[in-house]
Amino acid sequence: MAVYKTLIIDQGSDFTFLVDLNTSLDLNNCVARGQVKKTYTSSTATDFYISIDVNNNDLSATLSALQTSALKAGRYVYDIELVSNDSPAIVQRVIEGQIDITPRVTTG
Repeated sequence: MAVYKTLIIDQGSDFTFLVDLNTSLDLNNCVARGQVKKTYTSSTATDFYISIDVNNNDLSATLSALQTSALKAGRYVYDIELVSNDSPAIVQRVIEGQIDITPRVTTG
């Protein structure tokens, strides 16, 4: 079962957070994917850049300042999944929740 966490992100800022992985999957044999959407059924999404640290059993998920600038202030949903390279692939959601994008005042 995935961990539920609410994130607060400043619009127009770089954002990175760590996720401790509690999984039996071999992280050397996995990739991670994750997206931010306005609603669960939205057709458009913003992808996290995700790197897995197999030595520390965690992952780092990042949104760039350019990505967060493109998100309007408000509430969004997100999740991150691990996907094994097995056949068939094993998919495990590790974290999910809401994101609150706080509006920016200063622009470039």
